[in-house]
This record gives sequence, C-alpha cells and structure tokens, in this order.
Amino acid sequence: MEKNLTTGSVFKTIVYFSLPYLLSYFLQTLYGMADLFIIGQFNGVASTTAVSIGSQVMRMLTVIIVGLAMGSTVMIGRAIGAKNHNEASTAIGNTITLFMALSVAFTVLLLIAVKSIVAVMSTPDEAVSGTITYLTICFIGIPFITAYNIISSIFRGMGDSQSSMYFIAIACAANIALDYLFIGGFHLGVAGAALGTTLSQTISVIVSLAIIVKRKTEMKLTRKDFKPQRKTMGNLLKVGVPIALQDGFIQIAFIVIIVIANKRGLNDAAAVGIVEKIIGILFLIPSSMLSTVSVLSAQNIGAGKHDRVRLTLRYATLIAVIFGTISAIVMQFIAEPVVGLFADDVEVILLGSQYMRGYVWDCILAGVHFSFSGYFSAYGLSGISFIHNSLSIICMRIPLAYLASKHFADTLFPMGIASSAGSALSVVICVGVYIWMNRRRKRSLSVAEKYTD
Repeated sequence: MEKNLTTGSVFKTIVYFSLPYLLSYFLQTLYGMADLFIIGQFNGVASTTAVSIGSQVMRMLTVIIVGLAMGSTVMIGRAIGAKNHNEASTAIGNTITLFMALSVAFTVLLLIAVKSIVAVMSTPDEAVSGTITYLTICFIGIPFITAYNIISSIFRGMGDSQSSMYFIAIACAANIALDYLFIGGFHLGVAGAALGTTLSQTISVIVSLAIIVKRKTEMKLTRKDFKPQRKTMGNLLKVGVPIALQDGFIQIAFIVIIVIANKRGLNDAAAVGIVEKIIGILFLIPSSMLSTVSVLSAQNIGAGKHDRVRLTLRYATLIAVIFGTISAIVMQFIAEPVVGLFADDVEVILLGSQYMRGYVWDCILAGVHFSFSGYFSAYGLSGISFIHNSLSIICMRIPLAYLASKHFADTLFPMGIASSAGSALSVVICVGVYIWMNRRRKRSLSVAEKYTD
C-alpha cells in the first residue's frame, strides 16, 4: 500500500504516479457529468439547470474537504519519505477524527441553509424546486462524501494512487447505473440524480473500508492515534486550511460567474453549467499535476532530496503546458459538437461553444500555477497558493466576467476569457515567488559554505 517515490527517474515516477491519478480524476469528472448527461436525456432544461447548479454547490463543498485533507496528504507523505510510520499513523488517525466531526457539522448547517443557498445562487425560477431537492438529498449524504474523499487522500499521501482510482471507479460505475435506474426507470428526475450521487459514494466507502481491513501494512492504527493531538492537528490545518480557503474561493468565483450567467436567462445558465462540466475533463492533467507534485515533493522533502523536488515541478509544468496548448487549439474547432453532447437546444449549444472557446485557454495557464501550488503546499507554504488565487479572482476573474456580461450581451466568449486572465496573474505571482525562493536558498547555501571554510 505504501510506495517509495524518492528514488529512480523523476519523470518516470511522475508518470507512474500521475496516470492512476489522472484516470481517477477522469472517473470523478465522469461521475459528476453522469448526472447532467442522464438528466438531460429524460428531463428538460429546468431539470438540467437544477442539477448543474446543485452539483456546482456540491463541488465547492468537495474541494474544500479535499483541500483540508491536503494537510494530511503532505504530512503522511513527509513521514513516509522519512520512514517514520508512527508519525504517519498519528496523522491518519487525527485526520479521521477531524473530518468526521466536520462532516456532521457541515450536514446540520447546510440543511438549515439550503433554501438560502439556492437563493444566493440566483437560481432561475423554473429550477428552484429541483435545486432544493437535489441539494437536500446530497447534504444528508455529506458524512459518506467526506469519508469517500478522505480515504482517497490518505492513500495518495502514502504514495498509492492506484487504490484511489479503484474506489472512484466503483463510485462512478454505481452512479451511472443508479442514475439510469432512478431517473430513467423510476422517473425520479432531479431527486434520482441526487440519490445516485449519494448512494454511489456510500457504496464506494463500504468497499474501500473492506479492502483496508484485509490489507497488511507496516502502519498499525491504535486508539491513541485517533486522540486529537495539538501539534498534529496544527500541522494538518496549517497546510490544509489555506488550500481549502483557496479552493473554496475558486469555487465561489465559479459560482459568482454562474450567478452572472443565471441573471442573463435560462439558456445562458444551462450553457455555462454544461461548459463547466466539460472544462472539468480538460483540467484533468493540470489537476493531476497539482496532486502529483504535492505528493512526490512531500516524500522527497521528508527524505531531504530537494533537487528532486525542483525537477518534479519542472517536468509537471512542461506536461501540463503541452497538454493545455493542444486542448485549447483543438477545442476551437469542435466546441459545438462537444457542447451538443449535453444539450439539444440550438441556443444553448451556440452560447456554450462561445463560452468554451474563451475559457479553454485557461487550461495552459492553470497547468502552470496548479503545479506551483503543489510545490508550495509540499513545503508547507500553501498560503502562497491562497494569495495568488485570491488576487486573481478579486482582481481579474469576477470583475472581468461581470464587465463582459454587461458589455457583451450577445456572446459568452469574453466571459470565458476572464478566467484565462485570472490564471495569467496567478502564473506571474507563482514564478516570482519561485525565483525569490531559489535566490534565498542560494544565499543560505553561500553563507553556510563561508562558515564551513
């Protein structure tokens, strides 16, 4: 279950670790798109919009949970790299304690606030009822959704990206089957989509726990590991909180853009929601590079191999840029048929293709700053990622999307470009910080050499 990522070819290690991770992200994206695709086959635009808006809220919650769990992933990775299994066990136990408590709190608070959340989203009147139904059912399943994501994060921290892929594959297959059963067979509509999402993740958690019990590992969790420890909790939160805030802020930005689109009408809302799902597929490489860099770097930092950390960042950035460039160019020619997979309405397809052609350039720039974010997080500097993402959202994404909506009423293309502009600012900040860190490191080494001489 544990894998050493501190030896051998850096490039091969990246490929070895990232491919299962990439497939995991693909399955998770497919998982999220299944609801939208299947509801579109059996129901109208109002139901599609309800699922789109509801799933965006759930995605925000999920990325916050995964962001918090990055603290656990980094701590476990460093402990594994340093071959300190007791420290890794404590990190795992405290992670479970922390997130189970948070999941209960999230469930209660969100169920109370569900109608307010739907109102804040400026949900079109035709989709209000369906969105409330979708979110209510999903909120009830938050403890299982949390467990599902935490188990995957723990395995990745141990260098095992394959097990997470299997767990997600189980959830994806179950979700598609249940969606067709509930939506197509029982005609439950939006409620069926939500039930499929929640029950599939519950099934995945049950299967993953059964596998964990049967496996043998050098780490043995004891009751003591589950007892909250101030230092361990502090380190988990030190890395996890800035990432959770950063990811939450990014999702808020997406939601604000969806709200802006919602105010333009039902067709604009559906188009933006569909493209957000498609972009999720194109962001598979950038997202997998972020996680790959963070896990590989954490283990190598624990082993004291900082040159491998910097080389990991360079290879990951190169991979992400090449993929992003190809995707952006190809999508200029196939935007309409791709959007058409999720909608029959001519107006929705036209608006969605416009938004896609502008948004897709973000794949290149996001690949760069995602890789840097993984690097900073591994060093416990996740606050840098929070800062550059916050500035890009506040200074570029939201204001530019709003201005584009006001001044370009007949097209969504400029709204798509707003995201790319935000990522460009993030890249500039990340590169600047990286150069500063390297210069500081070289000065420290120079001073150390003088004292040695």
